[in-house]
Amino acid sequence: MHIEIDQDRCCAAGQCVLAADDIFDQRDEDGVVVLLDHVPDDADALARAQEAAALCPALAIEVHA
Repeated sequence: MHIEIDQDRCCAAGQCVLAADDIFDQRDEDGVVVLLDHVPDDADALARAQEAAALCPALAIEVHA
């Protein structure tokens, strides 16, 4: 699995952090998504990353399984 984010598309809604706070965070100054783990290594992490991508209103997250 590999995760990509597009910080230019991010609208700082924070849904990704709520879904997977060990994979995503937000910058303090503007709330834009920060990727903490580009390649999580278990099935649970994959499911949470996919949920975060689905919840993102800006479609700024791509998960490649």
